[in-house]
Parts: sequence; structure tokens; C-alpha cells
Amino acid sequence: MRDFGFSSVSAPFIKRPVATSLLTAALLLAGIVAFRHLPVAPLPEIDYPTISVSAGLPGASPATMASAVATPLERQFSRIAGVTEMTSSSSLGSTNITLQFDLNRDINAAGRDVEAAINAARGQLPANMPGNPHYRKSNPADAPILNLAMSSTEVGLPQVYDEADSIVAQKIAQIQGVGQVFVYGSSQPAVRVEVNLRQLNNLGVNLEQVRQVLNNANANRPKGMLSTGAHSFEINATDQLFTAAQYKPLIVTWRNGAPVRLEDVADVYDGTADYRNAGSANGEPAVTVAVFRQPGANILDTVDRVIAELPALRSSIPPTMHIIVSQDRSPTIRASIHDVEWTLIVSILLVVLVVFAFLRDWRATAIPSIAVPLSLVGSCTVMYLLGYSIDNLSLMALTIATGFVVDDAIVVIENIARHIEDGMQPFAASLRGAKEMGFTVLSMSTSLIAVFTPILLMGGILGRLFREFAVTLSVAIAFSLLVSLTTTPMLCARFLRHENGQHGTLYRWAENAFEAMKRDYDRGLQWVLRHQAFTMAVLLATIALNAYLFIVIPKGFFPQQDTGRLNGSIVGDQALSFAAMRDKLDQFDKIVLADPAVDTISAYTGGNRTNTARLNIQLKPIEVRKLSADEVIARLRRKTRIVPGAQLFLSSVQDVSVGGRQSSAQFQYALQSEDLNALDHWAPLLMDKLRELPELRDVNSDQQTHGLEAGLVIDRDAASRLGVSMQAIDATLNDAFGQRQVSNIYEGINQYHVILSVPPEYQGSPDALKDIYVASGNGHLVPVSTFAHYAPSQLALSVTHQ
Repeated sequence: MRDFGFSSVSAPFIKRPVATSLLTAALLLAGIVAFRHLPVAPLPEIDYPTISVSAGLPGASPATMASAVATPLERQFSRIAGVTEMTSSSSLGSTNITLQFDLNRDINAAGRDVEAAINAARGQLPANMPGNPHYRKSNPADAPILNLAMSSTEVGLPQVYDEADSIVAQKIAQIQGVGQVFVYGSSQPAVRVEVNLRQLNNLGVNLEQVRQVLNNANANRPKGMLSTGAHSFEINATDQLFTAAQYKPLIVTWRNGAPVRLEDVADVYDGTADYRNAGSANGEPAVTVAVFRQPGANILDTVDRVIAELPALRSSIPPTMHIIVSQDRSPTIRASIHDVEWTLIVSILLVVLVVFAFLRDWRATAIPSIAVPLSLVGSCTVMYLLGYSIDNLSLMALTIATGFVVDDAIVVIENIARHIEDGMQPFAASLRGAKEMGFTVLSMSTSLIAVFTPILLMGGILGRLFREFAVTLSVAIAFSLLVSLTTTPMLCARFLRHENGQHGTLYRWAENAFEAMKRDYDRGLQWVLRHQAFTMAVLLATIALNAYLFIVIPKGFFPQQDTGRLNGSIVGDQALSFAAMRDKLDQFDKIVLADPAVDTISAYTGGNRTNTARLNIQLKPIEVRKLSADEVIARLRRKTRIVPGAQLFLSSVQDVSVGGRQSSAQFQYALQSEDLNALDHWAPLLMDKLRELPELRDVNSDQQTHGLEAGLVIDRDAASRLGVSMQAIDATLNDAFGQRQVSNIYEGINQYHVILSVPPEYQGSPDALKDIYVASGNGHLVPVSTFAHYAPSQLALSVTHQ
């Protein structure tokens, strides 16, 4: 047999067993250390580089946000290289733009480009925006790894929210592996000034005057210092007001020589910045702290670090507040990884037992028993260097590799054992056997690696998903080749012995069984050769059956997972008020929490869309609930149908999240058009057709174009004659109904706002517009009814672009 020059590969390792043993131990230790440092995740890192941009303008309508805020930003973002998808959603006072980049785009470089685009668009954005648009590098469609619920029976939710936002979220964000931390369920404390319009009008004062007084009453500017020959003095002044009690005595105007103070025309109290926010956990009022991980971070270690920090977090907040873990993503990941690791161990043991059954020699069996785990553990070193993780696919690759890596060791061992049985000494047999099988082992390993080369060349999300699987499997085979040409022949030279021809009962029983198997195989082969036509017919039938099954078997992107967590979205009638939506949320909350399969639930509603709410549901372990997540969803769907005026959409949280938008379903279909009217016409028709398909459930749309509008039709000629400008009209309406932030309060660890609005009784009906007075150019107050009238119509509550 030709040696092809491979004698020089194995011979030095056979002749130097100590050095070979040290190299083997070094490979084993490096693999163990790398394994302990590998991040743990359910699946490889496959999310598209995604950046979310948020901008706010309190009180602005969705149409205003779309045209004045979203459009200038989108024009700048469209010039960034590598953008594969750009989606924007505008609602009341808020715009969110999601940018997805090519998989090969560096997320940090993309973030710098987005920041530059925001700066370039700043001159085209409204001047009265309270802050610049900001961005974050994360996928909005991704699920948090941990949800914490904060509550208190002694103080209100605004104070709980303040502690969560100012202390808890800041400390958690500093923990290694944590990416973003968000707080839902309420809003910051604020000083609320609710103006009594009738009293204000009787005194001849308009809302803009009140706003100006509040704006001028609070300042936090540099004041300099004084210096004498020996001392210096920092100048400080009582230029800031912090509580509602300090704002009440402010003088708004003077009438008949007497001051008109703020408390005379308004109800001033310590409240919340946005009263249209509510949250709960397990049916009790609470705020939710959602923790997201950094890309590539170890989920299990990150969750463990956050939970370990909880005692310190509890000590840093008032004792009247409580923190509990409401949802945890790690248990299902731990269970999944544990199952795969156990499968890997069982596969190794089965391989060893099969090898022992055929070789029937404990010395010959011990050698592949060392070579197999050595090849698998050594693969962890390359996985660590490539930035891979311990996940279901990488562990599956190692499990499959168990059957491949053992082949190389067995081929070498059998050839060396054959020479020993022929009378050669183990050392000489190892030199010769390794020399003869070197090229064979190389060709076997190369052919196996070549099988996975097409997977390495795949592009897109599937290529990213299975690349780690293919590389891990190929690396394990390569390490198997290395071990088979070095450690395996060295061990054969030291441990294999020449048998004297006497065998035990087990050996004789196994030999008889193998001989019987050979005889049965021989008879079966002869029968097949005598019936060749029938054999070919069976082959063709098998091929046809496989083709048929390939066609009829259901197909999908990735298997549906049961992670033990559900996301829920409640969508009510588009004209539903916040108070009505909160009642609906309480009803759904009680129904879901009463289900025997539900462990915990956190919910929140409000903000920019008063007719929607979100639920995060943690299910009990599968051993307790006995039902899959899909079966639980089906049961909850039937139970929640009794709630009128709103619908609950549930979906199981998946480890693979494709897309940059939150959704109330598993799949998204985007309908695009340059004509918004065309979308308004065709989107409902498409949704109705999709609902007719029996394969689909819970078909819904994020298009909301049927909300009620208090339309104000302005007579421009009359307004011009009275000296009233459009800017003055918009500013006054914003003062009254926009929960306008008119001043900032600077505290030690956070900033708060002074909110100007009218009392709720003025916001219950469009009739309140008759009490609104606007200042004309000459300072006179002009009622809105003299130049405008109310015209009810419908309003697009949400505008979405893609």
C-alpha cells in the first residue's frame, strides 16, 4: 500500500508518548476553558442589525408626526448604505422608525450613520420638539430575557415608576450582558396644572399667558461666583420650584390692583406626566421593568447576574416598594440546553458500547472512548475563537459529530489490531497501521467536510442560522482527523496487546451472533439478486413515496417552539377611550390569570394609543400544565371572546425573531403603496380575504383609520380679520388638550416636567372648544367659536409607512 508521505505525520507522536500526552492534555484543557466561557443562547445570533429611532412631540396628531417628523428623518435615513428595510409608525405624539441593515453591516458603524442622519435632519424638524430623536441598537421584535414587576401598597404608581426609571433601570443597565432596560405601566411624577377655562376667561387671561408664566418661573442657569481677597462664593438662587405647593402662589396677572395667582385659576397638584398610562402584574397595579440582552451575551449568565443583584436593588429603593420576577426567559433555555447536553452524553455512551460490542476488547474500546470526547471538547476552542455560542444547533452539531468522529479512530485501531493479530509488536504495528491508514482517514474526513460546504455558502437568515451548525460539525471532524493521526496510534502502541487465542464466554457468544448475522445477510442478499425486478420496483416506489411526502408535508421557516411565554396584544375599538380600555384590560387580565396553565402575567396600556394594551404571560412548566403553548392559546381565545369591544391576540414567544416590528401574530404581511388612500381602501379588503382562509387565526392589522376626530374647521378670513394666527390657535389647543410640557424640574437623579392642560371635564366632549379663547395680535381674547366650528369626522390614529 502506498503511504503518500503520511508516515512522517504519526510516527513522531508514536515515538514521543509523553509529548503527545501533554499536547492532548493541552487540547483538552483549552476546550474545557473555552466551553466554560462560551455564551449560552437558544439559537445562534441571527438577528438582522436593527436600529430603532424614536421621536416625540406631545399632542401632535399622527398625520402631523408622519409629515413633520417621520418624513424628514426617512429622507436622511434612505441615504444610508446597507439599509434593507425601513418602517415607520406614527401615532399620537410619537414616531418610531425601524431600520434593518444587511447581515454583513457592522451595527456600530450603522449607528454612527444613523446619528449623523438625525443631526442632518434636525433643521427640518419642528422647533418645539422637547428633545432630539434618539436611537437604540436593538430589535423591537425581540423579546426581553427578564421582566421585573414593581409595586407598592403605600404609594402610587408614578412614584414606583420614578424609582424604577431613576434607580432600578439604571443599575440593571450597568450589569454585564444587559443591553436595554425599559419601564412600562405608568409615567414619571410631574406637577400638573389643570386650568379652569371659565375662571380664566372671566379674568381675561389666555392659556398662552399661563404657559409663559410657568415657563419663566423655573430656571436652572449658570450664575457665576464672587471672589474676595481670601474667599470665593458660589452664587446660588432660589430660581427653581420643585413641588405643586411652590407653584400655587405664582402670579399670573393683576386685576384691580390685586394679584391673580395660579391657584385661583387652576388646580395645581403633584401628579403624573401622562395620566393615560396604567400597568399591572398578576392583577395588582404595578410597573414592568423589561430587560433586554446585548447581542451575543450569555442569556443564562445575564439573567443570573440580574437576579443576584435583586437584593441590592431592593435595598436601594424604599421598603414600601416590592420587586418580583414576573417573567424569566432562562428556564426553558436551561431545560433545552440540558436536554441536548444529556443527548450528547447518551450518544457518546452508545457509541462506546457499540464499539465494545464489535471489538470485544476493553483496551481497544478505551481508545475511541478517549478520542471521541477529545475531538468534541477541542471543537469548543474554535467555537470560542469564532464567537459562537452553546445553543441547540451547535450542540446538535456535536451530537451528530459523535457518529462521524468515532469512524476515524475505529479505522486506525482496526488496522493496527489486524497487524498485532498477525504477530507484530504493538509499537511496530502502530507505526505501520497509522502509515497505511493516514490517507484513508484524510479522504474520509475531507469528504465529510465537503458535504457541509454548501451550507457554509448559504446566504441570508438561513445561512446565518445554520453556519454555526456546519462549522461546528466540520471543526469536530477536523479535530477527529488530528486525534486519529496522533493520539490514537500512540495509545494503540501503549495499550493494545496480542491475544493468545483464548477468549471468554462473552467473546464466543458475540462471535456466534455475528456469524449468524452474516449468514442471514447472505441469504437475504441472494434472494434480492434472484428477484431483481421486484427489488427495482420497490426502489422506484420508495422514491415516488418520498417525493409525494416531500410535497404534502407542511413546510415552514422554523419549527414552532414552546418557550413557555406568550405575548398578548389587546386591540379595542379605535374610538375607545383610555378609561374604557383600562376596564377592558382588567377583564382580560382576570380571565387569563384564572387559567390553570398561566403562572404570572404583566400588562400595561396607554401612551400614544389608548385603544391598545400589551400582555406578557409566563406559563407554568410543561409538566404541570400538560398542554402545549398553542393549546393554551386556543383555550384562552375561546375564553376571552366574551369581552365585547376588544379582542385579545396571543402568540408564543419564539427564539427566532425576523423583522423589526412588533406584531400581534406569528407572520407579517406588508402592504405598500405610495398612495395612502389606496392603502386605506385595499388593506381592509385584504384582511377580510385572509380571515376567510381556514388555516389562519387572529388575522389583524396595525392600520387604524377609524377613530373619532374633533375636527376644527377654521374660517381663515374671519381669523385674519380678528388678528388670530394659525400658530396661536395650535399653541392654545396644545396648551389645553396636549398635556403640554411647559417647564422642567431638575432633581438630583432625574428631570421632571410641569404639565399644562385643562381638567378632565373639559376633555369629555368637543363642546369644550366653545370655552377656548385665543389671543389676537392686539392682545384681545377671541373665542374660537367666532372663527371656527366643530365638524365630527374620522381620524387616522396610526400612520404606518414601509
